[in-house]
Amino acid sequence: MDALLKVDWHAVFTPQHSLLELFLRGTIMYLVIVVLLRIVVRRQVGGISMTDILVIVLIAEVAGSGISDSFQSVVESTVLVGTVLFWSTLIDWLQSRFPAFERLVRDRKLKLIDNGRMLRKNMREEFVSVEELMAQVREKGLEDCRDVKAAYMEADGRISVIPRDGK
Repeated sequence: MDALLKVDWHAVFTPQHSLLELFLRGTIMYLVIVVLLRIVVRRQVGGISMTDILVIVLIAEVAGSGISDSFQSVVESTVLVGTVLFWSTLIDWLQSRFPAFERLVRDRKLKLIDNGRMLRKNMREEFVSVEELMAQVREKGLEDCRDVKAAYMEADGRISVIPRDGK
């Protein structure tokens, strides 16, 4: 019990490495990520996709290793961050050039409302409740799903609503 309450205050407040080195590592990794993201990420069509989240998580993991000198050098981290961004860009390029590749990689859209009728099987497949769907319908200025020609769960997770003619 005594060992659980014992705190090594010296280890808590005494740096293991040079503060200047830590500052330089953090600065270099920050600037590398900002520059690479500015070069690679030029546009944003919709919300954040699954691929975007993966890239962010991978970059955070790789960059964290470069900031802390216990893992790898800043150069190694920079190469790994560049590799993650290279594959992300290549996959985006392949999707834009080859429809078959896009179908393989990207989620398909799923119809949730068809001519005013909710497709409950599809809603269950995507875990969309009636209330969530109706909130999206109301955001489009419609009061009832009978006013909707079609509604889709898009590949990026957004719900798009197409009103019936005259609505």
